[in-house]
Amino acid sequence: MAGITLKRTLSLWQVTALGLAWNTPMIYFSTFGISYESASGQLFLTYALSFFAILFTGISYAYLAKKMPISGSAYTFAKAALHPNAGFFVGWIVLLNYLFAPIIACITFGVFLHAQFPTIPPFVWIIGLIVLLAAIAIKGIDASANISALFVSLQLLFIGFFAAFLIIKLVRSGAPPLAQAFSEPLIALDDPAYALLVGTSVVIFSFLGFDTITTLSEETKNPVKTIPRAIYLILAIVGFFHLTSSFIIQFSFPALSFLNIDSAALELMAAVGGRTLQIVFMAVLAMAIFTQGLASMTAASRLMYAMGRDGLLPKRLFAYLHRSYKTPVYNILFASCVSLIGLFLPIDSAMRFVNFGALSSFFFVNLCVISLIWKNKQPNVLNSFLASAGALTMFALIASLDTITLTVGFSWIGFGFTYLLYLTKAFQKPLAPWQPLPKETIRAS
Repeated sequence: MAGITLKRTLSLWQVTALGLAWNTPMIYFSTFGISYESASGQLFLTYALSFFAILFTGISYAYLAKKMPISGSAYTFAKAALHPNAGFFVGWIVLLNYLFAPIIACITFGVFLHAQFPTIPPFVWIIGLIVLLAAIAIKGIDASANISALFVSLQLLFIGFFAAFLIIKLVRSGAPPLAQAFSEPLIALDDPAYALLVGTSVVIFSFLGFDTITTLSEETKNPVKTIPRAIYLILAIVGFFHLTSSFIIQFSFPALSFLNIDSAALELMAAVGGRTLQIVFMAVLAMAIFTQGLASMTAASRLMYAMGRDGLLPKRLFAYLHRSYKTPVYNILFASCVSLIGLFLPIDSAMRFVNFGALSSFFFVNLCVISLIWKNKQPNVLNSFLASAGALTMFALIASLDTITLTVGFSWIGFGFTYLLYLTKAFQKPLAPWQPLPKETIRAS
């Protein structure tokens, strides 16, 4: 609506909390069984490879966020650095990622709560979470950020406690030889290199989230400095906790098997700390999934707002902001309706669709850095090298995704191409070019 804009209120800590909330440090445990199976038990190596793979792209995001502090994330970057048509395609791909992220939160919420309370069907938990997330997201970004900050802190405390508990148990019982825990299981694989690549393409899901905060640039104080700093903080925090957890768990349990892969973390908690640890874990996990759903719904609604404002989605619907709350209410309701897919979709499929959207958009973001450096004619060897390494890494990970995921992903792209033909009248009508925000608007606090 004319005259209504997003409120610029978020601090560095609030932005970091929202990014960590989307990432959800506890996602490591809520998807533990799928990650363990996909990584062929090689948790530490696949998480280490994922971290370094994502680090290249994180640096590219920080570079672009400093140059273009405007909502829209990879969509905005591609529109400005490559071409408006490329911006649409990247935005369309990111939309797949962002719309499926709340679905994952809803599915995991239903799976774990049903495992804890078998008499209550999963759909009750899923629908209840969707309604609650929509209500808080509509209320405003400050409410989302403050709730996220509290719940993220509790997650980090639990992970630290869990690691300490395992270390004490290792000291008391005696640690196995390093070779038994790490090298021997790897050598036993038929094709270790391929197994690690496939595992990395799945567990990289645990590092996603840092990119979503670039959708909040227009709601952040001094985004030119705040957004890049928040990206590095998120990657450092998540990398430390995931790598530490992976090392200690693999050292403690060189081989694991589960009765139910979707709720494998409950079995892990029982093996480590019995029923008491299971109860504490469930309480923290419920809060973690809630904040992940809230942050991902916020990111999805802001991306749709940016695309709606540019006329790539129906403007009257997707560019609408509520007069009082100054939030994209219709986008939040739309994302909530899409989240109902969680009633029918298995969690591993949802994870893979998110990974396809994320890895594809990361590939283009790295290309954006290279293109922007070339366009500005200001040689930057380090950033060019890192962006090139990031693009090649993302391409390799995309190629390692399973056939069904690639089929669904490219079908989504094909549908987007058809829609682009409609928008541009078969490329006879150009899309609007990128327009930067006035500097005084960016600096306003």
